[in-house]
Formats: sequence, structure tokens, C-alpha cells
Amino acid sequence: MNWTAGRCVPALRVAAVRLHQSMVPAKAIRLGCPVATASIAGCTRNQIDGSRRSLHGSGHRVLRRHLEHSSTVLAHVAPADRRPAFRGSNVRCLASSSVGDGGATAGAESAVADVAAAPSAEAVADVEQTSGQKDGSVASGIGNGGNAEAGRRRERRMVKEFKKRLRIADIKSGPDEGLGQVGRHVELRGWVRTVRSQKAFSFIELNDGSSLSGIQVVATPEIEGYQEVEGGGITTGAAVSVEGEVVESQGKGQKIEIKAQKLTLVGGSDGSTYPLQKKRHSLEYLRTIAHLRPRTNTIGAVSRVRSALAQASHRFFQSHGFVWVASPIVTASDCEGAGDQFRVTTLLPGSPDASTPVKAIPTTKDGSVDWSQDFFKRPAYLTVSGQLNAEIYACALHDVYTFGPTFRAENSNTSRHLAEFWMIEPELAFADLADDMACATAYLKYILREAMSECEEDFRFFDKFVEPGIIQRLTSVVESEFEHVPYTDAISILKKAKTKFDYPVEWGIDLQSEHERYLTEKAFKNRPIIVTDYPKDIKAFYMRLNDNGKTVAAMDVLVPRVGELIGGSQREERLEVLEGRMRDVGLDPQAYWWYLDLRRYGSVPHAGFGLGFERLVQFATGVENIRDAIPFPRVPGSADF
Repeated sequence: MNWTAGRCVPALRVAAVRLHQSMVPAKAIRLGCPVATASIAGCTRNQIDGSRRSLHGSGHRVLRRHLEHSSTVLAHVAPADRRPAFRGSNVRCLASSSVGDGGATAGAESAVADVAAAPSAEAVADVEQTSGQKDGSVASGIGNGGNAEAGRRRERRMVKEFKKRLRIADIKSGPDEGLGQVGRHVELRGWVRTVRSQKAFSFIELNDGSSLSGIQVVATPEIEGYQEVEGGGITTGAAVSVEGEVVESQGKGQKIEIKAQKLTLVGGSDGSTYPLQKKRHSLEYLRTIAHLRPRTNTIGAVSRVRSALAQASHRFFQSHGFVWVASPIVTASDCEGAGDQFRVTTLLPGSPDASTPVKAIPTTKDGSVDWSQDFFKRPAYLTVSGQLNAEIYACALHDVYTFGPTFRAENSNTSRHLAEFWMIEPELAFADLADDMACATAYLKYILREAMSECEEDFRFFDKFVEPGIIQRLTSVVESEFEHVPYTDAISILKKAKTKFDYPVEWGIDLQSEHERYLTEKAFKNRPIIVTDYPKDIKAFYMRLNDNGKTVAAMDVLVPRVGELIGGSQREERLEVLEGRMRDVGLDPQAYWWYLDLRRYGSVPHAGFGLGFERLVQFATGVENIRDAIPFPRVPGSADF
């Protein structure tokens, strides 16, 4: 194909494909479709003529006909014998009436389009198609520059650009605590913590959730909106907007404040009944008003640290080449084999007001529930772990991780258990237990370091009011070497301890929290440790069986104050061994046929671990109860909010 055809024909082919993909009938090209016309706007008439000749007899009848009538259009916008002189500019290009089937002139269809006039004409913008016009009207449109048509174009409403909104933390950040912002005009929005009114002015403590401490607003009677202060509208709990100037504070406790120029009451609040008065509230009480507790210092700080830990988790894995995988919430598998799962079913009514007699639930001949009539045609549950799904993707994408909610139907009312919690579960292909421990150690150190750096003010608050010494404790974890302790050695240490444990210590037991904390806090003097090679009978079926046949290649990361924070293992990659382990714990291998297929087709050594995110938050913030480490705790007997 010559140069001319090489430029024009592909442009028309692209136009035809675009029309097809957008479900526009193919005959639209024959009717003078503006997209097709605009696609050759970057070509001269001689180029179009050459393209038409090159298409003769090639089967491109529709494209050839469009080229035949399009040369008239291009005559108005480009010289005949040279490449277009309007490269990069916008050109008004109008399509004349088109040639229909059999060579007859079709109904007068015309179009107006603004096109970027590069020869490839890939970009076509603001296409308008008009009907009922004669050819002469098209020519007149060109003669007056298309202004008449442009004047009738529909007015466009553009979405404004989204930008980061100014927050209190932005103003107060930096080593000078905001002094560099003095003189700046700002607009802030937030919630009122307190209002102190005097004769000549009022002090409003404003907090927008971006930082632990808010900012003091000084308002005087002459400013716009001050009547809301005098009338009691702007009071504790109210939402307000403040416009004013950043000035150096004359009082103690802050370097800067806002000299208000305008106050706007956005949402009122009854200060006399507002549940969060300016006094210390217990965390137990705050759980009863979970819809308001994020406005408190403690829960607000926990929320910001939780967010920082989550973002740091993503950064760590992404920077190490991991792929994030969304694991399912509804599953038919039990990853842990413990049976503590929430069942998902539609055999019961969906409305809380409805009632279904027991006899209405379908059953089989032997009287058991007929799950074949349920939504999934089989028993289904809320997931207890995304690990098995992560293994699937690790055996294809190499290193992956999941981060999402998991559920355990354990009837446990302790400060360490939740029915709904979040898990981070990485899986590493071509990896063993040593790789797993190295990844867990590096990950934990990284996210703690990042969170402490990002939330310095919050950690100072925790160190003063929640757990004195927490900054030193976390710093020690970040800077310490994690010691590796085999399970058998850990049992020996516990047996020699002079401490009396509630749970007796014998080889083969599952370590309890009191055992784990003794090891980290007493035996290893507040240092994190990794216990490995647990007895196979207390661990899950998927963990790789060691050569001694008694233990598995498992590991738990234990940290001071919490105990187990991370649990992981090398996965069993040997098909026969895995099938045997499934039978040992009462699982039907056929139900996990897809999981076993990973061992049949390209099995590789792989390992991974799981971290309960709320336990991490609890460890990082010092809160005693795990129910304060998650926005809306789900525990036995409680599913409010």
C-alpha cells in the first residue's frame, strides 16, 4: 500500500471498529457518520482518492463509498496535493450527504465535529450530528466558519477538579507546628469540641479528625455568623465552617490559632444532651455509642494509626512485588478445619419480621437439611481465612497477599477475640519456612516504623494516657533481632518457669496467651520471638509435615503484651501427604479437589502467614480490649451499628 492509502485506510478501519464496538449499525458509515468522517480529517483529497483506488476490488465497499463522498469535505480544509497544514489544531469538518446503496443519494444527513487534525486522527471530540439539512446548508456552514452551528451546540457542564481539601493537620504539621502558615487565609470545617465565650470574643476548639489536637478559633462579635455563637447554635458537637487568618497564638498550649472572619453553622447540636461532654469517658461506655466515639481522642487516634498500618501494609507488599488478591467472603471450604463458621443460607427468611416454621425448611429423606435447595446448592459459610484462595494465585503470580474481613463463630467473650476481624495473608511461591519468617519479620518492623513516623502525635498520646512506655516498646521491636525458638525448647523453658500457669505445660499443648507472654516478656526480656515446629496434631492440615512425622513446619511470631501476632507455615506441597493429612482431620479430599490440583499440576514449595489486623492495632496502640481496635466490633450477643 502506498503512503496515501497507508494513512487513510487505517483511519477508516479504526472508525469502523469504533462504530461496531459502540453498537452503531455498520450502515452508519454509508450515511455520513461524523466519527468516520472525522477519522480522515487529517488526510488531503489526493490521499483520499489514492486510498479509494487502493480499495477498489478489495471488498471494502462501505469504506470505499465513504471515501468517494468524503473528498468533497476535505477539499474545504486542506490543499489538494500536500499533507495537511493544520496538524495539531482544531478544524471544523462537516460531512456532506452520503451515498446510499445502489449509488443513490441518501437522505440529507450532515454532521459537525471538532477533530484534532493530526493525520492519524485518533482523537475525535465533541461530535454533533444534525439532520434535515440540504447540501447547500452544509456549504454555507463552512463559509461562515461554522459559527452558526457552534452557537447551537449544547452547553456542557464540566465536573470540577477534585483536590485535597485543607485540614487542620496540614496547617499544624512540620517542626514549627504551623508558624510558617501565619498570615495565610484558610477555610476549615469540623466539629466543635468546646466553646468559651467572653464579652469581647469567644474561643472555639475545632477538630476535623485529621489530628489528635484541634485548633483554637478566636471569634469576635463583629464577624459574619457570630450570632450563631451568641444564640447557642455553635456549641459542643456542632459542625461548623470557619474562614479566617492563621495568626500566632498568644496563649499557651498551641503555637497558632485562627482569627475568624466568618462562621457558618453547618449542622447544629444540642449541647445539653450531647453524649460526649468535656470529661473522661470509659472505653466501655464509648462502645455503647460507637456512632460517636470516633470523635474522642482515644478512638480517633486508634483510627488514624489503624489507617497508617493498613496503608503501610500495602506499600510493603507492593514494593516487594506482591500482587493483591481479593479473596471471597462466601465460601464452601473450611480453611482451619475447626468448624467455627457462620453459615450462609436463604432457606430462612431474609426479613427480620418474617418467620419460617421449622417444618418449612426443606429436608432430605433422612431428615437432614436439603442444602441442594439452598442458594448455592450446597452448604456455604463466611470465610475464616483467604489463605487457600491466596495459594491458588501464588501458584500462578508468584507472591501475593490478601487483606480483607474474616469470620469466626467462636462463642468467646474475651478481650482478645472478635467474631469479625480483618486478616493480612501473604503467600510466597518457591519459598520455605525460613523465607516465611524473614518476610514476617521485615513486614512487622516496616509497618510499625512507618506508623510511628506518620502518627507521632497519636503515639505521644498513647504513651502518656494509654500505655506509658509504648513508644520504647515498639521501638525495641523495630530494632531487635527476632529470636528463633523451636516449640520443644519453648516447652522446656515454660516447665522450668517459677510462675504458676492456669494451663499446665506439657509437650503437645497449644500455647495459651499466658505462655506466649511469659516467653516474650520474661524469658526473653520483652523481645519478640518466633516459635517453630509445632506438633502436627494442634496445627492445620495444610502445614508441611516435617521429616520426624510428629511436627510441622509452622511458625508463630510472639510479641510482648499480646502474645501471638502472626501465624504461618510452609504449605504441604506433596499430594499424597496432603491427602493423608486431610483424612486424619476428617476432611473429604474430594471436597478440596481444586486445592489438590495445585499439587497435581506444577506443585512448588510455598509458604505464607496470617496476621490478625486488630491484634496488630491493639499491639501498636496499647488498648487493652480488641473491641476498641476495630470501628464496629462484632462479638457474641452484639451486632449493633
